[in-house]
Amino acid sequence: MRERSWRLTFRHAWEGIVYAFRTQINMRVHVAATLLVGVMGYILHISLIDWLFVITAMALVLVAEMINTAIETTVDLISPEFHSLAKIAKDTAAGAVLMAAVFAVIVGCIVFFEPVMHFAGQLLSLR
Repeated sequence: MRERSWRLTFRHAWEGIVYAFRTQINMRVHVAATLLVGVMGYILHISLIDWLFVITAMALVLVAEMINTAIETTVDLISPEFHSLAKIAKDTAAGAVLMAAVFAVIVGCIVFFEPVMHFAGQLLSLR
């Protein structure tokens, strides 16, 4: 019975990820950005430490987006009509996603600056 409940737990979690991806445009944008950054990291051969920072930043954004989705859905269920406290809850959750995304961009700029400059230098030297 315990094994079955673990399987069910993972299935429900996966359904939540799929729901967020299918219904939230921002989640799809964040996943696309994550894939793009992953490809860039691979092409530019960033270091293992840099990968850790990049993966942490990407995960933080995706997790924040999913928590935001959960909060917005719960608020809509509890308070379908406008309420100033519901607005605060939704705006604060969205603000958390924005902060995570800004953090990820800053990490990306720090991590990718030198490899991009090196790559650009190589391209220019080929001319």
